[in-house]
Amino acid sequence: MKKTCLRAAALILSALAALALAGCGAENVPDEHEGMAYVNTGGSYEWISPAAGVAVSDFAEEDFAADENGEPVYTGEGYDTRRGVDVSFYQGVIDWERVRDAGIDFAIIRCGYRGSETGDMVVDEQFENNIEGALAAGLDVGVYFFSQSTGAIEAAEEANFVLDLIEGYDVAMPVAFDWEPLEGSRAADIDRDELTASAVVFCEMVRDAGYTPAVYVYRYTGYYEYEMERLAGYELWVGAVGEWPDFYYRHLIWQYSYTGRVDGIDADVDLNLQFIPRPGDTEIAPPTREAE
Repeated sequence: MKKTCLRAAALILSALAALALAGCGAENVPDEHEGMAYVNTGGSYEWISPAAGVAVSDFAEEDFAADENGEPVYTGEGYDTRRGVDVSFYQGVIDWERVRDAGIDFAIIRCGYRGSETGDMVVDEQFENNIEGALAAGLDVGVYFFSQSTGAIEAAEEANFVLDLIEGYDVAMPVAFDWEPLEGSRAADIDRDELTASAVVFCEMVRDAGYTPAVYVYRYTGYYEYEMERLAGYELWVGAVGEWPDFYYRHLIWQYSYTGRVDGIDADVDLNLQFIPRPGDTEIAPPTREAE
């Protein structure tokens, strides 16, 4: 009996020693995800290598709650917020005074688009009605162009098209480049360099004309379609449906729903929150690593 106990004790000590050695060895194993970020890409969570020199978001899940209607509300200390919609001819004829009275502060209006098959540029059928109606109702207005650019030259054409359309209107909010992948599109094979160059050319021309440029992304396009380090100087408008804006990089307009309902609009409509830095909180969050 005594020998059995001694053998059992020896086995236990041996096992503990092996665990200790294994633990010491684990400390020397490099972390394969060091310097990476674990993000929601829209369909799953994946590790990405953050773009060098791009400011990161300082939003946190605990800074958001839902109101009595289930709408997200920012409860943090860094920003004030305003609620807005983005619209196109798909929403039909809009009663903008009712929209304003429903608590909407701003509208981002599609001014036009490039055909995904023909490449022709077309004015949105409701652009004039929407921009004039929204401004008359006292809303702040921005615009976006739905691009199917195949490169910088076409993006420059799109920028000129937009600038001609908005001349004479009080466009105080961003003028956004909105490129999205479409199956069978003439732009389906565009690579990251060409796509990013398209956004940069569009934004630079918009900025030179005196407006605030922005790029619309959703999670996947932001992480995998664009070279984000080249977009560091522009505002991001992010589509990320969910309970809080979990996109990794800094952004000040969050499109949180594609199926919202607002009095004065007889269709589903995209809903947005704009974040306005409060005094003393205007510094851009530092990037995760230094630009190379």
